Amino acid sequence: MTSYTHSEAQKNQRSKLQLQLLMQIWRTLLVTGITGCSMWGTTLQDWTLYTGAQIQIEGGELLSKDGILELIPLSYPKSLLRLSTEQLRQQLESTAPIAKAVVTRQLLPPSLTIEIKERRPIAIVLSSKPSDPLSGQEELGFLDQSGILLPKSFYTEVSPNFQLPTLKVTGYREQDRRSWSKIYQLVHRSTVEIFEVDWQNPSNLILWTKLGKVYLGADISQMEAQLAVFAQMVKLPELLDLSQIDYLDLTNPRLPGIQLLQ
Repeated sequence: MTSYTHSEAQKNQRSKLQLQLLMQIWRTLLVTGITGCSMWGTTLQDWTLYTGAQIQIEGGELLSKDGILELIPLSYPKSLLRLSTEQLRQQLESTAPIAKAVVTRQLLPPSLTIEIKERRPIAIVLSSKPSDPLSGQEELGFLDQSGILLPKSFYTEVSPNFQLPTLKVTGYREQDRRSWSKIYQLVHRSTVEIFEVDWQNPSNLILWTKLGKVYLGADISQMEAQLAVFAQMVKLPELLDLSQIDYLDLTNPRLPGIQLLQ
């Protein structure tokens, strides 16, 4: 009986020790958890964008940093953990001046890096010529090589190393995009300077050039042959007074014509 009682006492003592150990471990975990949550909350506050100065722009040559930041209206302060880099990328690429964007965030120090590829303006888009010559034409913006219209407002503060285009396009429409890239390449390679592509009349594309007006008609597939014939006319000023020429007719490149003023 005495031996049994002593054994029970030892078991009870061990149980008490185990319970005390478990309680001590629990208190330690609780304190650690509270401390961790407190530190997490403090750190979370640090993972925040407070100003645009924490955003790094890479790859921008034409647009100013402020101009790019205006394309992504962020309200400050903005938690980096709650910011969707994918949504931000889509917002940027949906705007005309940005062809491609890559957005990455960094928690320490809290910052955002935006790498962009810009669309390059290659031509000035003008409104259609008014019936009154004194009214002038309005500059609507610029075109890139794929025919995307780039608003003029984005290029008020371009880098001094970049020259805005001088080639003009009049009467451009959205449905002309498929033809524009080919037309620009041919115009760009022309050995005779071309100042303007006049698209006001869909049935007759007109080029304004160093030799005067050139009528090409509506068939864009002939343009390479037409400009090859046009290049051979480079010595025309030696044969004719250009002021007497109304236009050069290359609608049929195999039978080029010269229309004189009446």
